[in-house]
Amino acid sequence: MKALQKTTAAFGLEWRDVPEPGQPGAHDVIVEVTAAGICGSDVHIYDWSGGYDFLRAAFPVTLGHEFAGRVATLGAEVSTLQRGDAVVVIPSVECGVCEYCVSGRVDECRDRRGIGMMRDGAFASRVRVPARNCLTLPPGMDAGIASLAEPLSIGMSAVKTADVRAGDRVLVMGPGTIGQAIAVLAKARGARVALVGHNDAERLATARALGIDATLDLDGAPDGAMCTLLGENEYDIVIEATGAGAAVQAGLDVLRPSGVFVVCGIHGKPISFDGAKLVRLRHQIRGTYRATRATWQEVRDFLVENHAALEPMVTHRLPLAQAIEGFEMARNKIGSKIVLVP
Repeated sequence: MKALQKTTAAFGLEWRDVPEPGQPGAHDVIVEVTAAGICGSDVHIYDWSGGYDFLRAAFPVTLGHEFAGRVATLGAEVSTLQRGDAVVVIPSVECGVCEYCVSGRVDECRDRRGIGMMRDGAFASRVRVPARNCLTLPPGMDAGIASLAEPLSIGMSAVKTADVRAGDRVLVMGPGTIGQAIAVLAKARGARVALVGHNDAERLATARALGIDATLDLDGAPDGAMCTLLGENEYDIVIEATGAGAAVQAGLDVLRPSGVFVVCGIHGKPISFDGAKLVRLRHQIRGTYRATRATWQEVRDFLVENHAALEPMVTHRLPLAQAIEGFEMARNKIGSKIVLVP
């Protein structure tokens, strides 16, 4: 079968002929991919712009970690799934043998491997995954919308890390799919949400279609205009989902005293900020990354209940064979979520 792989520590991806996954291990399944989203992380890996040097050890590796599919083949010991089940897949695979996994604290595993990062992913027609990583979906659910589960899991983790509550004034920086997910999930908790971007007209339009009314494109806006233009003096919570170092200080500058700042973006370079101001204003900085398995179950339930409302997030669907075109669209901020269909 054909697979889209990262093979070298340089710009680009390669289409390569690779073997079919074959018979799965006893506790694995083969998933026939029905939709796979292009993530911002995939774009950074494609253009090799920093932050993903750890992938070198896995080259060549098939990308694709945001995906939905159908169970095609069951491992001998799998009893929780059936052939034909529609599923979304948790892309983080724990090692199963470290002290944390053995003691049942799998979310703390230090030797996990990401599907589509450190092991072959879903930019292919089929992929082998652990059965325990599959969450079933209702029959007939749109696979493109289902493939949003992974970015929604990152958004849910960020919202929980920030402890967003009803009435909170929340600023989300970065209107990509992760930022949109954070904004939607914070609003679902009753927060007053604003979303900002930079030269991001299309993605901010998507956010408004999702019900996020307070949006602002900072392209061309004067310094310090963020609060004035959004109608708030300061925010209780700021969640950064840009990966741009300058956004951190800009977000801290509009955070109220004792407010919470959550870093969600992947930064290719060290971040700098005014440490004295941070201390005097008692700001809290928290990091968030992958979601726990419990959070994934919450996301699955949210996705099933709200799938129709999430439809605006998927703006383009392309055949897998046009993946490079999709990557270039994502690099140039054309549309919002681009989904590939094998």
